[in-house]
Amino acid sequence: MNNDVLELLESAEGVLHGHFCLTSGLHSNIYFQCAKLYQYPEIVEKLGKMLAEKLKDVEFDTIVAPAIGAVIIGYETAKQAGKRNLFVERKDGEMQLRRGYTLQKGEKVVIIEDVITTARTIKETKEAIKDFGCEIAAVGCIVDRTDGKTEFNIKSLLQMSPVVYEPDNCPLCRENVPLVKPGSRTEKGVKA
Repeated sequence: MNNDVLELLESAEGVLHGHFCLTSGLHSNIYFQCAKLYQYPEIVEKLGKMLAEKLKDVEFDTIVAPAIGAVIIGYETAKQAGKRNLFVERKDGEMQLRRGYTLQKGEKVVIIEDVITTARTIKETKEAIKDFGCEIAAVGCIVDRTDGKTEFNIKSLLQMSPVVYEPDNCPLCRENVPLVKPGSRTEKGVKA
C-alpha cells in the first residue's frame, strides 16, 4: 500500500524536493504537500477508503481533524467509515472545537491528519477536545514521518523515515539552499 500512496502523491505533485521548513520548525529535504491531492476528488476518495480500511478494527464514533490541512481527508475518511466528522481550528493561537460542535463524555474519537512529523498538531487537537471527556481511540494519517517516536497509536497509509534537521544544524542552510515554508503556519524569515 505504501507504494500506491506514494504514487498517488507523486501523480498529484504532492511530493516536493528541496529545502523546507516543516510545521514543526524542523528543516527537511522533502515535503509532502497533501493539499495538492485535494485537487483530485477521485484520489481523496481512494485515500479516504484506504484510511477507513486501516481503521476497521478500531472502535470509534467520530473523526476530528485539525484545520486547515486535514479537513478534507478527515471528511472523506469519515464518509467512507460511516462516521460523524468534526474539525478543530486555530483561534487566538490555539486549536479549538468551535462552530457549535460538541462531543459526548466517553465518545470515541479518531484524529485524522494529513502528515505527522512531531505529532505537535495531534497533541494540540487532543488538548482542544479533552474537556469534553472523549477518548482518543487512534490517530490516522496519510503520511507518518514520526519514525515511531510518538505516544499515539498511528494508523498511516505511508510511513517515511524523516530526514529532518534542527534549524541551527541544517546542512541545507549551510549550503545556502533557499528555505521554503509551504505549510499553513508562517515563520519569520521564511519564504512562503
